[in-house]
Amino acid sequence: MKPEEGAQELALASRQERKLSFITIDNTTKEGTTVGKFDRYAFSAKPWFNEAETREAFSHAVPLKTLVIFCYDPRAAEIPNAVAALFGDEVFPGQIMLDASGDRVASSTTMFPVIVAGGRAIDAMRSITVAQHLFGIQNVVVVHHSHCGATTFTADGIIGVYKHEHHADISELYERGSICIEDYEASLKRDAALIRSHAGTPKHVNIFGYFYNIDTGVLSEVVKDKGEPVQPI
Repeated sequence: MKPEEGAQELALASRQERKLSFITIDNTTKEGTTVGKFDRYAFSAKPWFNEAETREAFSHAVPLKTLVIFCYDPRAAEIPNAVAALFGDEVFPGQIMLDASGDRVASSTTMFPVIVAGGRAIDAMRSITVAQHLFGIQNVVVVHHSHCGATTFTADGIIGVYKHEHHADISELYERGSICIEDYEASLKRDAALIRSHAGTPKHVNIFGYFYNIDTGVLSEVVKDKGEPVQPI
C-alpha cells in the first residue's frame, strides 16, 4: 500500500468511528420472548431494536461500493486484490474497527467478496440484494478464472452423475446455462445479463465481467454495462 493510500484509509476509518458511536453491542434481549442460545448476538432480538434505525446505522458500518463474485478455487483467491488494483479507488481488505469495549463493529473496506462455485452469478443474487439494502452498492463485478473446475463437466454430465451416484434428479434445480462454464465469454455475458435483469439489482449499479488468468494475475474485460444515473428519491 502506498503512503497516501494508507493515510486515506486511516482518515476514512476515523470518520466511520465517529459515525458508529450509536451502534451498541450488548447482551440484553427482548423481554417475554424465548431466548435462543445465540440470540444475544442478533440485533433484531434486542429490546431497543428499530429496523429503520438499525439499517441507517449499518449503512455507516462499511463504505461498501463493489461486490466481486468469483470462484471458491484457492487459486482464485487473489481476484479481489486484482480488481481493487484495476479500479484504483477501492480499499481492500481494509481495517476492522473496534468500539470502546473492543468489539468489532465496522470495516474500512469498500469491497465485499462473494465466493461461489465457478463464480457463477446465479448463486450470488441474494448477496447483491442484501448488500444494497444494508450498505448500498455501485458496482458488481463477475470474474471467471482460467482452468476452472466448472469447465471440467457439462450440465448433462453432472445431472447424469447425480442420478446414477446419488439417485437424485437435479435437472430442475438450476438453469442449465448456469451450471458449468463451456465458453468463458458466453458465461460472463450470461451472468452479467442475469444480474442486470434481477429485481434485486438497482438500476444505477455498474456491472463488469472479467476473465482472470490465474498464472499471470491479469484481468481481461469482457463486459462493461454502465448503470443508469441515480434518480433523487
